[in-house]
Amino acid sequence: MLSLSFTPLLPLWALAALGVLALALAALAVLSRGPVAILRALALALVLAALANPSLVREEREPIRSVVAVVTDRSASQALGDRKAMTEEVRAEMERRLGALPDLDIRFVEAGEGEGEDGTRLFTALGRALSDVPPDRLAGVVAITDGVVHDIPADLSGLGFRAPLHVLVTGRPSERDRRIVLIEAPRFGIVGKDQTIRAEVSERGGTGRARVTVRRDGQPVLAREVATGTPFSLTIRVEHGGPNVIEIEAEALPGELTLANNRAVVTMEGIREKLRVLLVSGEPHPGERTWRNLLKSDANVDLVHFTILRPPEKQDGTPINELSLIAFPTRELFQQKIKEFDLIIFDRYANQSVLPATYFDNIARYVREGGALLIAAGPEFASPASLARTRLSSILPGIPDGRVIEEPFRPRITREGERHPVARDLPGSETDPPSWGGWLRVVGAQLRRGTSVMSGAQGQPLLVLAREDKGRVALLLSDHVWLWARGYEDGGPHVDLLRRLAHWLMKEPALEEEALRASAVGREIAIERQSMGPDPGPVAVVSPGGARASLPTKEERPGLFRARMRAGELGLYTIRSGDLVAFTSVGPANPLELADVFSDTERLRPLAEATGGSVRRVAGETGGPAVPRVQLVRAGARAAGADWIGLRPSEAAVIRGVSVMPLGLGLLGLAGLLGAVLLAWVAEGRRRRA
Repeated sequence: MLSLSFTPLLPLWALAALGVLALALAALAVLSRGPVAILRALALALVLAALANPSLVREEREPIRSVVAVVTDRSASQALGDRKAMTEEVRAEMERRLGALPDLDIRFVEAGEGEGEDGTRLFTALGRALSDVPPDRLAGVVAITDGVVHDIPADLSGLGFRAPLHVLVTGRPSERDRRIVLIEAPRFGIVGKDQTIRAEVSERGGTGRARVTVRRDGQPVLAREVATGTPFSLTIRVEHGGPNVIEIEAEALPGELTLANNRAVVTMEGIREKLRVLLVSGEPHPGERTWRNLLKSDANVDLVHFTILRPPEKQDGTPINELSLIAFPTRELFQQKIKEFDLIIFDRYANQSVLPATYFDNIARYVREGGALLIAAGPEFASPASLARTRLSSILPGIPDGRVIEEPFRPRITREGERHPVARDLPGSETDPPSWGGWLRVVGAQLRRGTSVMSGAQGQPLLVLAREDKGRVALLLSDHVWLWARGYEDGGPHVDLLRRLAHWLMKEPALEEEALRASAVGREIAIERQSMGPDPGPVAVVSPGGARASLPTKEERPGLFRARMRAGELGLYTIRSGDLVAFTSVGPANPLELADVFSDTERLRPLAEATGGSVRRVAGETGGPAVPRVQLVRAGARAAGADWIGLRPSEAAVIRGVSVMPLGLGLLGLAGLLGAVLLAWVAEGRRRRA
């Protein structure tokens, strides 16, 4: 390749000044001497040209191969319907056709949601792949996508290149789908109160009506038919403290794209206004204050405490109006307002005819309907006045055997207790024997049901937990827990034990002995299965797209099994183990990939047409994809047609060698200058003779 180059011997301003001066002298000479002065002007021009130092440059260039990028959308929406198979066919055909064209460097780019990002990041992946390619080397970009892209540049300057962008859109024109859209979803609710969720069923190609099913903690609670495209309200009762998982599902359309967005999950945290606890102490004793102090220290507990100071059989002749005692409001507590309490505690209470038999029936009914009862027993439990001899006997997990064992012992966690959240990992239990103080008394009992989580002297049951229909019952067979509170033999974890016990009775989700939990950090899903059994078996995992997998669990601590998996797609995962169900969302709560799943040819059209490229579907209502022809076009020529797409090869090259031949110096320059002077002298001589 030849070109003319100048390397002036003088600064440009000096060369320009000489040029102006030479032009003025030439004009003056022509006016005074006539046309013969033109030869002198030519001589001056040659002098100026010599000072400009012209050179003839010859470059040896090697053309550089042009780059073509084929970016393939691998996001979650590309797996819907037959888009995945269509994408693979189009990519394979593009690879074959581009491979047949000369001097092209083909780069295949995979694009998806990106780690920790929401939506399809097609242009982000393309930018990373082409970061080492100069814009003038790019002959074109072919994007294979469903058109649902969430990082589209606003204009060409944000795109970073001007090569033709051709978009081949997968998917069918008449796609249909239905999804649940949450409008209002409260995150907290008071236990026992109703909360309202507002939602809408959105659809394309549907019937205008849809049946909606609502489940709470995996159990159906409501089913109704709603009009699509119109918001509707659902009234849901917050049943318990902790997470209440509300699942709303719309029935599927025949042939719809995906069922992953037919379902929405709302987790409402149940909050108790006040935990109402009734504590009845049968007589004053050292452990009474331990219970009172523990319950009073919790600001969320509303405690009602009565101590029996004067049983009915105590008749010493003192007039009633002279006693500073109040009557025990048995009818109000155990008949009128019993359902207002979350927990009833009988602390060393003996049947002293204070409560009629019908009130014990009320307590048993209260427990079976979902209430909680704790018996903190002392020697009276083994006496004829024992509560086990009342109508409460039917719900108690154990009955006394008549023995009261009074000897020092250290409470121990049983094998079952090591698996139970109430007793597992109590501070001090990690050593053998446990590093806590001893107790001095335990009441012998025969267990009928339930789980003994702690044992006392001679291996006797010390703490027994049991379920009774919808309620719960606990039996603490010693009144010496106060020794831990007083620091006897360095004390023990009385606060942890009694607080866990009370909250288990009041159905704290974190203390359930059979539970399934799931959480997600990034793409990692952590599954935790709490079980009293030796092996709960594998858990079943259902992905947002409906794929099912069985995941084995490993026991990491007694009663605590865990498993981990990496999520392959964003969205809501359902985990099941027996009757237990848990949900966890990977990525954002409402992924962009599932918010609009329909293939789209219009989002990328403005940008593609601004580059001279095109946007087209590769498939119609039926049949396989039709891939357009690929051909090379010149710069400035049209880059797309009805059945073809064009690439503009780059004109870039690598310079392998350069040769320079000066034109204003040496013999050639001297000959030109002498020739001009000689011509001027001859012309001047002829003019004088004439």
